[in-house]
Amino acid sequence: MNFWVGVGVLVLGLIVSIGLHELGHLLPAKRFGVYVPQYFIGFGPTLWSTKRGETEYGVKLLPLGGYVRLIGMFPPKDLTKSASRGRTWFSRVADDARTYSQSEIPEGSEHRAFYALSTPKKLAVMFGGPVVNLILAVVLFAVVLTGFGTATATNKLGSVSECVPEGMAECAADDPAAPAVAAGFQPGDRVLEWGGQKVSTWEEVSSAIRAGGEAPTEVVIDRGGEHLTLTVTPTIAARPVVGEDGQVELDAEGEPALADAPYVGIGAAVELVPAPLGEVPGVVTDVFTGTVQVVLSLPARLVAIADAVFTDAERDPSVVGLVGVGRFAGEIASLPAAEYGLKERTADMLSLLGSLNMALFVFNMIPLLPLDGGHIAGALYEGARRRLAAWSGRKSPRYADTARLMPLTYMVFAVLLGMSVLLAVADIVKPVTLG
Repeated sequence: MNFWVGVGVLVLGLIVSIGLHELGHLLPAKRFGVYVPQYFIGFGPTLWSTKRGETEYGVKLLPLGGYVRLIGMFPPKDLTKSASRGRTWFSRVADDARTYSQSEIPEGSEHRAFYALSTPKKLAVMFGGPVVNLILAVVLFAVVLTGFGTATATNKLGSVSECVPEGMAECAADDPAAPAVAAGFQPGDRVLEWGGQKVSTWEEVSSAIRAGGEAPTEVVIDRGGEHLTLTVTPTIAARPVVGEDGQVELDAEGEPALADAPYVGIGAAVELVPAPLGEVPGVVTDVFTGTVQVVLSLPARLVAIADAVFTDAERDPSVVGLVGVGRFAGEIASLPAAEYGLKERTADMLSLLGSLNMALFVFNMIPLLPLDGGHIAGALYEGARRRLAAWSGRKSPRYADTARLMPLTYMVFAVLLGMSVLLAVADIVKPVTLG
């Protein structure tokens, strides 16, 4: 049951994100006088709608996107520089797009067509949607980082080992008892001082252990509000080498690299630790650059995913579809409450929505129709031509004939549809889990 609650929360968050994205297009379009007959969230059959003024607002069955219908997206041919190129399939598609675009414009409202806007106004309308997603991503990550925090190893003990194991092996019956057990440490203890040095983070605890070597050391802990002093004598043992990135380093054979180091037998508890607001830009930048890298390498990743679907190859976990994202939300909601509280699952759900909004921003900025980036590219091209004409003293050129890109638009749409189907199949037959 909790799984589907998580999926429902994600769907609601996605609907809100889509609605605000489309609102980012709607408000500037109305502000600039564009005739907008429809604003809808979702596709397919209409579940609900109402008309306010000249615009119909509504919700459709499938929450897989949304749209704002702007009248007059393509200028008529006589207002462009396009010359007749015969009746090829490409020209017929472009002509049909222009004809349909013109047929939607009410008589006497040609000045309210989208194509009649100036370049800055076109950019404001088309940038509005993606920028809303970017703002949502920034706000969500800011709330998570400063209000909830990030999972951080703390000075609270999450585990106490029973023995001194060999490397990363499990405890065996003949392994010596761990120094922490002999000293009386218990999970839940919070380390306050180690060898006379105050500590408040796991990094400070680890540094104090390394600096103390094998010497008996007094440790002050907080156990249920009571301060206790324990004496522990670390032992030297072969332990995995952890790099600066927090990952265990590997040797030439691909096995965990080991080195002799003071060993106590305690492990940190992971808690949500709020970060200062100044860290938000860095985190958002990292998420943005990571998303851009995934999008730039998307064709190769999709080929690998297709190979994984039809063979025994391992699935690339970095790209998932809506089915996979829904699975993540369900897993977040269904983890045992004893191990994963409401605060943790709320933070993870908000992070998931933040990442989803960042993906929507980056993906929509691809300069291909029917994506917003395609309309932005068309407006920039038209504006650049007019600016060059003004600088050279020539007559201002006509509108850019973006209808000629409709054949490419259909191809891009087919690719996007195929990608969505492939990811949905992959998310079902070879799912990526948080486990």
